[in-house]
Amino acid sequence: MTTSDDFKILKQIISREAGIVKILENAIEKGKNQSEWIVELKEANNLLLQSLNRINLPQKQTSSYSEKKSEKIPEKKAEERMLILPSKTEKVSEFRPYELTKAEERLEREVIKRLKKKEKVAEKTKIRKPNPYVKQASSVFSEVSLELYKRKIFKTLKKDLIKANLPFLPVSYISTILYTTMWSILISLILFIFFLFFNLNFTLPIIELSSTPILSRLIKVIWIILVIPIATSIFMYSYPSMERKSLENRINQELPFVMINMSAISGSMIEPSKIFEIIVSTGEFPNISREFRKIINEVNVHGYDLVSALREIASNTSSRKLAELLNGLATSITSGGDLPLFFEEKAKTFLFDYRLERERNTRAAETFMDIYISVVIAAPMMLMLLLMMIKFGGLGFCGLTTNALTLIMILGVVGINIIFLTFLYLKQPTTS
Repeated sequence: MTTSDDFKILKQIISREAGIVKILENAIEKGKNQSEWIVELKEANNLLLQSLNRINLPQKQTSSYSEKKSEKIPEKKAEERMLILPSKTEKVSEFRPYELTKAEERLEREVIKRLKKKEKVAEKTKIRKPNPYVKQASSVFSEVSLELYKRKIFKTLKKDLIKANLPFLPVSYISTILYTTMWSILISLILFIFFLFFNLNFTLPIIELSSTPILSRLIKVIWIILVIPIATSIFMYSYPSMERKSLENRINQELPFVMINMSAISGSMIEPSKIFEIIVSTGEFPNISREFRKIINEVNVHGYDLVSALREIASNTSSRKLAELLNGLATSITSGGDLPLFFEEKAKTFLFDYRLERERNTRAAETFMDIYISVVIAAPMMLMLLLMMIKFGGLGFCGLTTNALTLIMILGVVGINIIFLTFLYLKQPTTS
């Protein structure tokens, strides 16, 4: 075999190694298996060494000074510049110039372990199954819900469901309201029949047959049939609105800090749609990330342009401040405005509003604390003294016994606590 043939083989081996390197780069980026291509690269390196050793180049005439200088450089140093990392199990070829050192073997093992860890990482997909309760409600009341959905009274319900990010279709949620109300009517009938013939006592026996006339008992417990279903239906109808307001508070709390991040990112003159992807990828703002993910889906999945996607999400978000921000951003992009300056000014405005809101909430919490102490702590103590006076004086209050008044007082305190907790949950911003 001539020297020219050896050079052709050498060229083919080098081009093969370049192709393997490109395949390895793509495999590392996509997280695929690279072990097969690493072995291929090692084999190509061995072939390259064998081809290089077979080539005999003519010796160049050098001066005595250059000969002395070249003698000082040992031949092993030039060979060590080649970065070839064979595996431990691979047989060493007879053309192999040297063995790997312990440090190089340790480095090779660490690289292989790191590549294997990347292979094990897999994306977890969460599959949401249909709710069996909602499914049953839709199968029973779907036709009635379709008729009710066309009425004006349920238009606000549809908007609240969308803005609150609740996983319900409007027709399915109306069916759920009707189905839950049906069960509440059944429960209220059972309670009505029970209290019509039986009494509850604080002493044994706890349940006993009522001795009062049936007509008077009917007048006292007839309200159960009406109050429980009406309260249930009102709560189910107003729940999306309550959830929307709670989500609005959480979004408004995250908004100033999101704007600071967006202002810093936009300073690098990145494409505006990429800003939303970066904020979502951080995972630090879960409530706003849901709204930004809608924008990304509108652009990447539904094919909308960024301005149309911004205006669409602005009309369906629960936060007015976020809606104003998205509409302002759409206007700024359309008119060719300065996005870094826009985000910077919005960040200052939202941060100032956030501080005012926190101060206002602190003062409101102090006021409600005073009201809570006076209503829930002082009032029950006064009522307890009143009950003791009634008990020892042998008096009555509207025909109620002392035990009945005690039960009413306990239920009143529990109801007031529930009202206070609900109001604070809706009013006070939560830390996320």
